[in-house]
Amino acid sequence: MFFSRYDIIKMVKIMRVIDMPKIVLHLHLDGSLLLSDMLSWLRELGIHKSEEELQEFVIVDDDCHSLNDYLTKFDLPCSLLQTKKHLRDATYHLFLRLSALNVVYAEVRFAPAKHLNWGLNLDEVVTSVIEGMNVAIEATGIMGGIILSLMRGDSEKINLEVVDIAKKYLGKGVCGLDLAGAEAIYPTQDYKDIFKYAKDLSIPFTIHAGEAAGADSINAALLMGAKRIGHGIRVIDDEKLQARLIKDNILLEICVTSNYQTEAIKMKHPIDKLYEKGIKISINTDNDTVSNIDINKEYEKIIKENLLSIEEILECNINSIPFIFASDAVKDKLNDIFQEYKDINCRSIT
Repeated sequence: MFFSRYDIIKMVKIMRVIDMPKIVLHLHLDGSLLLSDMLSWLRELGIHKSEEELQEFVIVDDDCHSLNDYLTKFDLPCSLLQTKKHLRDATYHLFLRLSALNVVYAEVRFAPAKHLNWGLNLDEVVTSVIEGMNVAIEATGIMGGIILSLMRGDSEKINLEVVDIAKKYLGKGVCGLDLAGAEAIYPTQDYKDIFKYAKDLSIPFTIHAGEAAGADSINAALLMGAKRIGHGIRVIDDEKLQARLIKDNILLEICVTSNYQTEAIKMKHPIDKLYEKGIKISINTDNDTVSNIDINKEYEKIIKENLLSIEEILECNINSIPFIFASDAVKDKLNDIFQEYKDINCRSIT
């Protein structure tokens, strides 16, 4: 069989994507469950579905035209993540899969308040997820932490309780906080008092902003003290805000595939323009199952669409290290991992 030079270059690039160490900072647990786990949990309830039937409930299709449409795919997964075992197993399996994709550090986020329907309390929910992560860390060597998401639309009382739980387990598996949910309906600025409380407790946080709402949402998140912004792609509409992100050294947690699916981006994704301007970027999948993606496929998609080169993707990983919610020792270890990879793969194919 004859392979052209183009074919060889393409195969080598795919191999390099697979081999490259990776950092994932924006990944939702409930949007990244194994289909086999969900089928098993449904059978426990006496509900028998085929994999194809299940996919209709948990994977986005062509009928998805907004973030609100996208969020409906979380209803079934959240309804099943209501026991200690389900939460522990889901987290364990997710970190195992990430390690198999050569992810060396991952921060997985979820909203504890969504998992209280069958009698668990917040402590039980959070410790179950931490336990699942820790077992995977011991088995694979992957590094990471859990981000607890506050939900737009939830009561201030429950969101403050989640902040308190984050403080209780900070450095013991929990690494930070997040604000997630229907951004267009519940403005970011409405949560400023809650994040002031979190900041007073010295809890790191990231905020979903500039996905379903505009630059004002990003500005509100920055005023609240966020150093990382989930998505943040609407910054492309505001050059003054772009300059602010560069000046204040803010990281955008970019998720190309889900941005297309929610129609936050309807044309070519602007990740390349943001990168060229010097804005710090972390590349993520958002929700592996809901978006039917994984981090290797996400990288391959970005390369195929000529958004970023494999070398630029590597640089995005390295640039994200100072922004992770972890100790300096973990950051130093990650820098060593990526430096070793660069030393071995110093010559790129052109």
